[in-house]
Amino acid sequence: MDSPTPSSSPALSMQDTSSRHGDDSSDDTFTDGDGGLSEEEAVTVKVPLRNARRKSVMPPPSLKLNGNDFIDCDGQDQSPQNSITSINSISSLLKEKLALSFPAMLKKKRPQEYKLRAFVGILFLCIVFLVGFAYVFYHQQVLQRAYFESIRFNNEERVVRVFSNEGQEIMFGYLGMELGGDRAFPCLPHNILDDKIVCMEWMDKARLYINYTEHVGVRCYHITWESLRENYHPTDCYDWSDGHGHWYGGGQTDGMAWPIEKGSIELSPFITGDIRQHVWGNVLKRYFINSNGVTIFIDPDTPLYVSMNTNHQRQFCLQARHDDFAYVYHSTPLPQLNYSICTSSNMKSLHSFFSEKQLWDGLNEEDLKVITSLLTEPVWQIPSASGSELTEVAIYNYTEDVIALGFLKQGHVLLSESWQPHVGDFTLDPVRFPTMDETIDIIHRRGFRIVFTIQPFLSTESTNFADAVWKHLLVSEREPSHHIPALTRYKGVESAGMLDITNNRTVPWLQAKLKSLVDKYHIDAFYLDIGTAYDMPHYYRFENPLTNPDEYKTIFIDSILRSVDVVGVSSAITRPQAPVFVSLPPFASTWKSMQLIIPTVLTYGIMGYPFIMPGAVGGDYDMPGEYNSDFTKNSSAVANKSHEDGGNNIHLPDKELYVRWLQLATFLPVIRYTHLPSKYGDERVLEMAKFLTSLRQKTVNPLLEKCVKDALDFGKPIIRPLWLLDPNDPTCHLVVDEFSVGEELIVAPVLYPRKHEREVYLPAGVWKDGIDGSLRKGSRWLHNYAVPEDKVAHFVKMPDDTRF
Repeated sequence: MDSPTPSSSPALSMQDTSSRHGDDSSDDTFTDGDGGLSEEEAVTVKVPLRNARRKSVMPPPSLKLNGNDFIDCDGQDQSPQNSITSINSISSLLKEKLALSFPAMLKKKRPQEYKLRAFVGILFLCIVFLVGFAYVFYHQQVLQRAYFESIRFNNEERVVRVFSNEGQEIMFGYLGMELGGDRAFPCLPHNILDDKIVCMEWMDKARLYINYTEHVGVRCYHITWESLRENYHPTDCYDWSDGHGHWYGGGQTDGMAWPIEKGSIELSPFITGDIRQHVWGNVLKRYFINSNGVTIFIDPDTPLYVSMNTNHQRQFCLQARHDDFAYVYHSTPLPQLNYSICTSSNMKSLHSFFSEKQLWDGLNEEDLKVITSLLTEPVWQIPSASGSELTEVAIYNYTEDVIALGFLKQGHVLLSESWQPHVGDFTLDPVRFPTMDETIDIIHRRGFRIVFTIQPFLSTESTNFADAVWKHLLVSEREPSHHIPALTRYKGVESAGMLDITNNRTVPWLQAKLKSLVDKYHIDAFYLDIGTAYDMPHYYRFENPLTNPDEYKTIFIDSILRSVDVVGVSSAITRPQAPVFVSLPPFASTWKSMQLIIPTVLTYGIMGYPFIMPGAVGGDYDMPGEYNSDFTKNSSAVANKSHEDGGNNIHLPDKELYVRWLQLATFLPVIRYTHLPSKYGDERVLEMAKFLTSLRQKTVNPLLEKCVKDALDFGKPIIRPLWLLDPNDPTCHLVVDEFSVGEELIVAPVLYPRKHEREVYLPAGVWKDGIDGSLRKGSRWLHNYAVPEDKVAHFVKMPDDTRF
């Protein structure tokens, strides 16, 4: 067929190929080539497209009834051939029109349709993005108000962000973890404490206060949660993931992770304990500091529970919770979580700021002499074999052995609580110490000082127990109507009462006992072995309530200090008044235990305890449960031999362990001996002990005495982590087996068996090698640094202008 030209529109020119029968006068029919119009005429016939389409959809003019008979529906005689031809022609016409017109239409219109669709799609995505952005912006910026300078809080999601002076996020946390998706409301006017305090409330659950104070270079944000119902425990968690700095403080934990975000602690009360059985150690402080220049202080009245990195989440969580042991006495009817977040330019200045707030006042010349003597002279703890008892003869012989060495100073002789017949007698055993007054006089003439250990516990077999019960001087059971003493266990005492130090009658009673000892035997001082919170009776009741069981320690120490001299305490939650030293927990005689000494000492120093008394060189083997395979027993080898003291076998620690432990202790504030180096029968051990004694007297002691002034005036630790020398050096925050004495001496002891080299990191500056005298440049590692068995790696700070 011929294609219609554009000029023929809107009429189409067509040629019919069918034969016509009957009347040819109809203009609406088409004929074939044998009759009707000629080819030229047929071409010029213009058939409207509308009519053609109508014929294609109209019913045929005739219906077939049967066979070849037809009935003309229009009353005309139409042939079947003509009808079929018309339908076919219309179909062909439509096909041709579509085939010729539709591709052209696609070519012209399809790109425009795609562009339109693409535009609509992009517009839709933009709308979705803008809606999402608006939602996020609303929740993170509009709802996240900058209530105070450098802190933002989103009260819908309860997300808090703390920023540095430079605008960098340095702390990130989630407040009110147990509130779920509850909505916050402004507090009612009568609940708003101050116009400067932000107050929000979650209906029938909790109320939040946020306050702000500023000091010179330090900003503090004070957060207080008030529980509004009994089963709600306010809980805040802070992110400890990578990129949020390193955390230090709190106290000793299992494994003593350094920094502490490397460890893990299940949610538990923040009270002192024995690290072998409990979560926390013997010395605590509610203080945590971050390398980004952030600290967290928790109020002492908060019934505090703490968790670290639990449930596969790197978080540090604080919770306020009442219970039936740690927080029996309630300062408020419902638990309150009260703490402060403080920031400064760097952690060194921040730590110094808070250390300076706790100065020791009222020191006299005698107190300074005691501090100096403890730093420069050893502490001698008389050993006793398992199952044996301390005797007067053993004390006399031990002091003779010290003098026989010829190179060790006298120092303090420390007697355990076994000087009494029973714990709590507060009198010397007349059988084992028949002439102790004379022996003490001899010890004094030899240059020693004598120290007795006392405890707040009274054995039920003690001569003072009945008197204390009669006078109601002991902690009682929780039943308020009766004064029944609450019993507990402590060390080797299976049944003991505990002095109620909150009772006004107890302190004078105890002070009289101790003064009587001093007057009769001329005792120089006492050591207070006050146990941990878990050594108290479980269902205790005091005359006056305590915020937590550890408050007992502070009251007990202060009460004793008012009447007699004290040189050390076994446990603390606040820094005792000088010249009192705080002891490290007892360590087993193992290499693993020695590896825990440095991070423990550093942690105590950061917490505000500069005057630290480590355990015995070689380990506190005589403590219950400490004996293990690392102890050496009777052996044919001279290095592992045991010695007899008064007929009792005393097991010595491994010789190499003893030497390496002595090397470490040489640089710590106090050297505490139980086993003398002469007991090994090895001349090399004696020579090494002489060398280390000379090193301490010439190099270490002058530095320790210099650090005392900084400790007393500014609260700075004597033994410091490397990051206190250079807080901006990230490597200094990760070194766990080095420390500095003040800022002038770095020590890197060997802490592993059969090792004669180690990795050493030196902070910025120039350092003189203590082994070979060479100069070393700082801010770098010394790899495979050789450390012979008789040497200890140490480096002395040189002036900054020193040239190689």
